[in-house]
Amino acid sequence: MENIEKQFEIIKKNAVEVIEESELKEKLKKSIETGTPLTIKYGIDPTSSQLHLGHMVVIRKLRDFMMLGHRILFLIGDFTARIGDPTGRNETRPILSKEEIKKNLQTYTEQVSRILDINRVEFVYNADWLGILSLEELIKISSCFTIARILEREDFSARYKSGKPIYLHEFMYPLLQGYDSVVLHADIEIGATEQKFNLLAGRTLQEFFGQEKQVIITMPILVGTDGKAKMSKTYNNHIPITTSPEDMFGKIMSIQDHLMESYGMLLTDLDIKRFVEEIKKDPREAKALLAKTIVEEFFGKEQAKKAQETFDRIFKERKTPDRIPVCEIEKDKLIGKTKANIVDILFLSGLVSSKSEAKRMLNQNAVKIDNNPVSDINLEIEPDGKIISVGKRKFKKIKII
Repeated sequence: MENIEKQFEIIKKNAVEVIEESELKEKLKKSIETGTPLTIKYGIDPTSSQLHLGHMVVIRKLRDFMMLGHRILFLIGDFTARIGDPTGRNETRPILSKEEIKKNLQTYTEQVSRILDINRVEFVYNADWLGILSLEELIKISSCFTIARILEREDFSARYKSGKPIYLHEFMYPLLQGYDSVVLHADIEIGATEQKFNLLAGRTLQEFFGQEKQVIITMPILVGTDGKAKMSKTYNNHIPITTSPEDMFGKIMSIQDHLMESYGMLLTDLDIKRFVEEIKKDPREAKALLAKTIVEEFFGKEQAKKAQETFDRIFKERKTPDRIPVCEIEKDKLIGKTKANIVDILFLSGLVSSKSEAKRMLNQNAVKIDNNPVSDINLEIEPDGKIISVGKRKFKKIKII
């Protein structure tokens, strides 16, 4: 293991806050003296099947801990996902079913393995202990918190003042997340800055149960492709890590220039001072370097190189990409089994997420058929063999089966 100061420097890099720094140094000292790795906890609720670059900010910090020889617990909130984390929400989240959660979980291991050595990660599921929690134990946990303290949270406070309902089960969320830390005997918990209240709940409960309090490390929130809100599937401004190399490259190239430094700092190992100089000198080339570096991490150098070539082919040379995914559509979904409305085709092909988005794209002149612009939402076409594009990066070749 590295010495205390070296570990502390690595751990603190890019962190917004460490609560408390003195406690962290003491834990590191004890870890080194005893040769016992610290237990690092990171929790995520499987409310979606996709992890995105925003999640990677914290997961990359987990990798730092892993490289320092510590124990990584990747907590899957398969129980807390049924409640829904109220953090940052101005309304109640929908309650997910067990089936929805199970479906979302199917690809998590593979996605996490793109950043972490999966053989050194312990996946734990909080339904294993929260699902059998007795009413007596729940009341005991609840006795550690006052309603006044819960209402100190900005999201709850704003909803309360505006008259929007807050349901009792939402109050339970931070308590249950905190209890996870008790069960796991976490030494350190990492999360985004917006998770601070939930992370602090873990310290409160650990102290109540006679454990040494966990150290909290909060990491910055990555702004999404819209340049405004946090990256989230909810806001449709996310870059999923399960997308294609070409799509990831293109989406990163679409971010606003003011985001480049934070993306470089939080998602890469680039020399930030040198990268900032590159941004000043040539923003477009700097963004291409950023995109290539990030894509490389998830897909390798060869795929990153091809993604850049595809991007340059479309945007510099104004040509159709060499590789266009084929979308098969059943005849039964067509009018007379030969024609279809353009709105339906855009939706069925997956080029848009909804028919309302399809209409919006058509109204914005963002749709082309065989490179010819179309805007009529009532247009009927024979789609077999047609290349349809939405915007500058989405292409599909339609095949009728």
